[in-house]
Amino acid sequence: MSDEPNLLGAYVRARRELVTPEQVGIPVLGARRVPGLRREEVAMLAGISADYYLRLEQGRDRNPSVQVLESLARVLRLDEAATAHLLGLGAGRPRRQRRRHRKETVPPGIVQLVAALALPALVEGRFFDVLAVNALATALSPRLTVGANRLRDTFLDPAEQALHPDWADAGAGMIAGFRQSVGADADDPRVIDLVGELSLASPHFSRLWARHDVAACEGAAKLVDHPQVGRLHLNRERLTVTGTTGQTLVVYHPSPGTDSAAKLALLASVTATA
Repeated sequence: MSDEPNLLGAYVRARRELVTPEQVGIPVLGARRVPGLRREEVAMLAGISADYYLRLEQGRDRNPSVQVLESLARVLRLDEAATAHLLGLGAGRPRRQRRRHRKETVPPGIVQLVAALALPALVEGRFFDVLAVNALATALSPRLTVGANRLRDTFLDPAEQALHPDWADAGAGMIAGFRQSVGADADDPRVIDLVGELSLASPHFSRLWARHDVAACEGAAKLVDHPQVGRLHLNRERLTVTGTTGQTLVVYHPSPGTDSAAKLALLASVTATA
């Protein structure tokens, strides 16, 4: 058996345990000893042998066909983003040596754009590190500084959590987006170190990470309880930075004419004066 991490097996097992028999039309007779579906039930519904499915979960077969993976995605009720993640995990990859991840560099034009924007803006790296940020974003959240990590601050920093009343729910989406961002590179040393740190320090993170949820990083509404200007209802947009590997331009903006727009303008004025 390969000594490489069994990413495919871990993923299908985690998702199997989240699908109930009722969801796939299997009658429940008596008590069940396992959460979700049994291995043989997944195999039957996917049209493969139970022994072959067991080999996939145990990592003894790591290169199933696209047809097998798509059948598993159907049985495990995966959406488009999660199916793409599964296909990526099942794709054959050359063996690689453990290496230090290269420092991410933001294109100079994007750095200038972030500084020039009259809205809170930052650039997130593939591993959710803050790579560039403007003064208004830092005024919105003091944790938004170059070198900070959004996952770490969301789950470990009480001051950051106090700013975002919906942080617990938003954190689940952030983890799902992080999995989508790193894809089949979940065994990257940077990912292993970050996930290990958060899993030890935050039981909430550990529970969410174990679900193996995957989702695209998209725009969303955000609530911010700011100590100076009060509650802000903002829209968060995420734009891919072309020519990079996984960098995202994140911009926060209020709806025009709202109370939040006036509060953000006040914060901008105070920040510019300071």
